[in-house]
Amino acid sequence: MIFNKKYKTFFLDPYSEPMHIDEKVNIILSPSLYWVKKISLPVKYVRDALKLLPSIFEDILPDGNYSYSAYKCEETKGLNSDFFVFAYEDKRILDVMSDKNITMLNVVNVYFAQSELQNIEGAVKINERQSIYVKDELVILVPCCWVEEKGDLDLALLPLSKHKIILQQFGHIVDSRSLYTIGALMLVMILLVGIEYFITAEKSATITNLKDRLFVEHKLKETTFQNKSMLKKYQNIHKEQTEIRTYISYILSLKLKPQEKLIQVKFKNKTLIANFSGVDRENFRHITSSLNSKKIKFKTSYKNDILYVELAL
Repeated sequence: MIFNKKYKTFFLDPYSEPMHIDEKVNIILSPSLYWVKKISLPVKYVRDALKLLPSIFEDILPDGNYSYSAYKCEETKGLNSDFFVFAYEDKRILDVMSDKNITMLNVVNVYFAQSELQNIEGAVKINERQSIYVKDELVILVPCCWVEEKGDLDLALLPLSKHKIILQQFGHIVDSRSLYTIGALMLVMILLVGIEYFITAEKSATITNLKDRLFVEHKLKETTFQNKSMLKKYQNIHKEQTEIRTYISYILSLKLKPQEKLIQVKFKNKTLIANFSGVDRENFRHITSSLNSKKIKFKTSYKNDILYVELAL
């Protein structure tokens, strides 16, 4: 553990026994969970080396979505720089953690065995099947039967390096190329939405100006509520006037007998009243039948030899 941090350190391998961790811990990854090379590159900085790693590993990696890491060797001579370079699958490591009951909420830092165990002497047993030891500066994993171990791996007093990595918990869902494509599409969509917003704002301003001009020219009320109320009033007037004209046309289209005459039409209290003279008090069915055919409500009365027909609007 790192004494100033007081975090325990655990070795993670697919063959490790499930763990019961309810505290913050550091994780060292088994060599079975990453690919590693020591190479010399014509670059000075790690950030420049990282750009080269996909092409460096492309011939040896199975299909998958990989992340890359690197750190510079302490002793570097000449124009080139020596690096330890790594390729790993975030999803695979996370799956192994989950299988061993380890959650990322409890993980402080993640390290490679290469950076943390490169100074071990001889072979060290990590589980019932496997051991690790250093060969040609690389920490490698071998079956226990291949080597003679000096003991079990003890991480209690192991000081950790600064070469930690950050696992992408969701980056494996979509590969980097797809992310770039999605990002480009989103950028185009944002641009289109921005243009549409600008056009809409311009149209809105134009409509507002036309509305203001219309209100002034036609002396409309200041608020929409007032104008709607006024519109409703005139609509009711228009409806009433239309009905009056319709009913008058019904009256004027009546087929009267030679002695019958329409002497007056008046409108009072939403009622159209037509007065007929010369109408036989017992025989004006031809008038009522014609009005009934129009399916309108009316009533008749007879007074002083005058027939009164009232049509309610």
